[in-house]
Amino acid sequence: MSSEARAGEPSADVVALMEADPHGCALATAVRDAGGGIVDFTLTYLNEAGCRFLARPRAELVGRTYRELWPETVTDGTLPLYRRVVEQRVPAVRTVYYDRTNLTGHFEIRIVPFGDGFVARFVDLSKLTMGSQTEGGTRLYDALDAAFDGFTLLRAVHDDSGMIIDFVCDYTNYIGAKLAGRTVEELIGHRIVADFSGDGEVQLFPYLREVAETGEMWHQQITAPSTAPVWELKAVRVGAGIVAVSYRDVTESVDYQRQLERSAAQARAAAYWTSALQAVTAALVAASTAEEVYQAMGTVVRPSARGHGLAVLLIEHGRLVLRYHAGYEEHVVDQLSELPMTHPYPATMVAATGQPRYLCSPEEFAAAQPDPMRAISGGGRHAWAFLPLSTAGQVLGTLVIGYREPRQFDDDERANLVAFSGLAAQALQRALLYESQLSIAADLQQALLPDPLPALDGARHAVRYLPWTRGADVGGDWYDVIHIDADRAAVVIGDVAGHSSQAAATMGQLRSALRAYAADGYGPADVMRRANELLLRYEPDAMASCCYLEVHLRDHTAIAVLAGHPPPICWAGGTAEPLDLEPGPPLGIRHAEYVDVTVPLPAGCSLVLYTDGLIEDRRFTVDQGLAELCDAVSSAPTQEPGGLLDHIVRANVGPHPRTDDVAILVLTIDPAPTDN
Repeated sequence: MSSEARAGEPSADVVALMEADPHGCALATAVRDAGGGIVDFTLTYLNEAGCRFLARPRAELVGRTYRELWPETVTDGTLPLYRRVVEQRVPAVRTVYYDRTNLTGHFEIRIVPFGDGFVARFVDLSKLTMGSQTEGGTRLYDALDAAFDGFTLLRAVHDDSGMIIDFVCDYTNYIGAKLAGRTVEELIGHRIVADFSGDGEVQLFPYLREVAETGEMWHQQITAPSTAPVWELKAVRVGAGIVAVSYRDVTESVDYQRQLERSAAQARAAAYWTSALQAVTAALVAASTAEEVYQAMGTVVRPSARGHGLAVLLIEHGRLVLRYHAGYEEHVVDQLSELPMTHPYPATMVAATGQPRYLCSPEEFAAAQPDPMRAISGGGRHAWAFLPLSTAGQVLGTLVIGYREPRQFDDDERANLVAFSGLAAQALQRALLYESQLSIAADLQQALLPDPLPALDGARHAVRYLPWTRGADVGGDWYDVIHIDADRAAVVIGDVAGHSSQAAATMGQLRSALRAYAADGYGPADVMRRANELLLRYEPDAMASCCYLEVHLRDHTAIAVLAGHPPPICWAGGTAEPLDLEPGPPLGIRHAEYVDVTVPLPAGCSLVLYTDGLIEDRRFTVDQGLAELCDAVSSAPTQEPGGLLDHIVRANVGPHPRTDDVAILVLTIDPAPTDN
């Protein structure tokens, strides 16, 4: 130890006094620079309680400076405080809070000048008694008075049997008295039941008695009836018959939490409506026909709107006609089947004005139809949303959504219901237009195909047309049987590339040209050559495939030409295989040449002519399709043309799902007559 430290050592009496103190005591001596200014302090003595306080042996501490032992004292204001005590010879007190591995809690440090240094006494405030007779206890009460929370000490009052019948307030801080709506003087020394039971506030006595009797902590939020603040209370037993109650006004915090919950509920509602709108949009976009739109309304729109009944009424010829319903009773359906636009039922007014209407109770529904003789029954519903099916300025009708319970429709719900009805109106208008176009396309397709085909002497035939195209698109597939003379007929099948009204028109021109050339007596190769020249002259951008057979019914032969078309399948003697024909280029190719090939047609044989959509697409090879078609023809239970066709269709030959139209023509040569 240095001479400066030895000079600052305390006398034996001072050491004895500090060792007898139950709290930590330390003696420090100033370390001065050349100019006499204090730059640090050396710890020259520490009592046993101080060693326990710091959890370090005395030998590690005494003789070392504060900068060495506790570097943070340079920056946390500790050294300047000690310097001021020594220089000004004025005692000081500071309260600190430590949260360290070996030291946690509130501590009071009292610093007194001593020689060229100071004596520091540090007290663990948690070890002080609660009695106000001690200086530490008085300061603790002062601290409680300055606290943000209310604090009260209650002493149990017992009857002769020892039962707790009341509590006397022994202490309350100022905040506690303020929260209770009284002064400290009005509370201390008074009984909480006997003196304040008539206030009409929350009765806490049963809870406090249970805490005093069982020692179990009680913690709860309570709302006072008169002023509606929300208090958070905690009661604990701190001694025999003594209960400490801490409480705070958490109204602002609770209000904030409620606001957060409302915001979360709004966010959940927004997420629900967003998800519902996406589901409704997806379902309605996928619907092509009016029936599909109605099904989407019933299976997606109704549950998305949280409704229990749905009806679609459309304006037709000045009346409102029920076109779809789900969840409605039969007697209500009968009443809604057809309504004049002058009927008081709210759906008629919505259809007339395009403005939605919401009825939140059966009373409002009844008031909307004051004449009971004409009123439409509400059935099992107690609230209704009447929504216009409006799109592009046109009102198609009214969408009615019913609910089992009365309800209020907030702004967000109303906006989303109107969005649902708008989407439904767009889908319905699109579907109705599509069905109209489909009807026109079907009529055009039917008009371009021959019906009926001529009967042949010595052969029977059957055809099937399997459309794939939708809407206004029309396929270019065609078939024909052309009667040339008593012994000859032309059997034709072909396909114009594309699916459009232009392809259909080209198909009609080719079909008519082939008929004309065949009637003029041209052979198959010449018919193909002339048809190709016609196509190049009038439809230079078009292309078509064709299979043309001139069948000689008496000779049981056929002259065949292929123009870019797959060969017919011939069934004879229980075996089905493609005819061996020389393929020619499709129609629409300049300088194309076509060759006649004569093939035998045994009596009783069947020929299957088809378009390529039956056996191939980009996913399905021609070889695979031909093999499946031959297997289907071979396994058919009958060679009757109609039965053979049905078997081929049921056999699911070729790609599935299909991506093209298909035409199939079966020609069966009659068996040779038997001699009697």
